[in-house]
Amino acid sequence: THKTVVDNEEVFIYANYDTSHDFRNKMSHSRAAAVCLGLLCVLLLARITGLCLYYNGVLGSYEKNCKTNSTAERDQLQSSNNRYFSCSLYHISKGTKLWTESRQDCLRRGADLVIINSREEQVFIHELIDKGFWIGLTDRDEEGIWKFVNGTPLTTVYWMRGEPHSYQGKDEDCVEQWTSFSNPEDSWCETQCSELRLEVCEKVAYP
Repeated sequence: THKTVVDNEEVFIYANYDTSHDFRNKMSHSRAAAVCLGLLCVLLLARITGLCLYYNGVLGSYEKNCKTNSTAERDQLQSSNNRYFSCSLYHISKGTKLWTESRQDCLRRGADLVIINSREEQVFIHELIDKGFWIGLTDRDEEGIWKFVNGTPLTTVYWMRGEPHSYQGKDEDCVEQWTSFSNPEDSWCETQCSELRLEVCEKVAYP
């Protein structure tokens, strides 16, 4: 609508305006945006699917290689002080050491103190020795926060009844596994790191 003055009188001039044009433009832009969003979703889904297939292939190849080698080379790996289980090689020490000394010895072997990842592994470890031995579990960094030596937080526990506790107020920050007079489900014992125990080192046999 336009207003003008003619002979001191206001005259309103009405112009026809086609609003359908703007509507069509908006609809066109909306459809284009929807198509672009759809394409992005398809590309993202394809990318995720590709990654899943890749990692499944890697894991499958690793497991297949592990099983194949385990049957072909297990006897060569195992000895009186070495045991093989689920793609890992476990070394059992002949002598006793402090917890820190035991871990250093494991690291020198390219391994670390054993880390329990499953109940099956816990049962296997429990049957290795008939004496107490160090495992890679400690709360030395923060009292009461138990972690494995690779930084993995503790989720499943196999504490003996009443554990963990600081016996007579002693500073007990390391964990040993007792096999005598216990079963795999309750065999962990909080102990002073200065005690002498056997060690069990764990190393991935086929990385």
